[in-house]
Amino acid sequence: MDIWDEMYKEAKEKLNPRVISPFIEAGGVAAAILTDKGNIYTGVCIDTSCTLGMCAERNAIANMITNGESKIVKLVCVMGDGSVGSPCGACREYLMQLDRESPLMEILVDYKEKTTITLNELIPDWWGKGQMNANCDL
Repeated sequence: MDIWDEMYKEAKEKLNPRVISPFIEAGGVAAAILTDKGNIYTGVCIDTSCTLGMCAERNAIANMITNGESKIVKLVCVMGDGSVGSPCGACREYLMQLDRESPLMEILVDYKEKTTITLNELIPDWWGKGQMNANCDL
């Protein structure tokens, strides 16, 4: 099993669409991230009636940060039907702000063919590039 298969499997296992309350649903999308240390963290979407929800990618990032890491090298998002998707605009921005090497992050866009795209290809003219490069000693 290659790393994409492992990440896809871990994310797909987290899919579990459910109603938490009259205002919150969760688990319709899941994500797995691979860090530079070789650890995989997962998360699911949490959809709310007010805009305070959280995408699966940001939930996985929160899990990673909680566990003391901050550098992602690979990301996979698994939709409710088992297909893969790419991060929304808010997640793309969040991912870019994590690390100066974030633009190199590989994102799986076709599971069957193992086709990937870099975060930089999704957000090529990122507004924070200059500041990240000038002020980041990480």
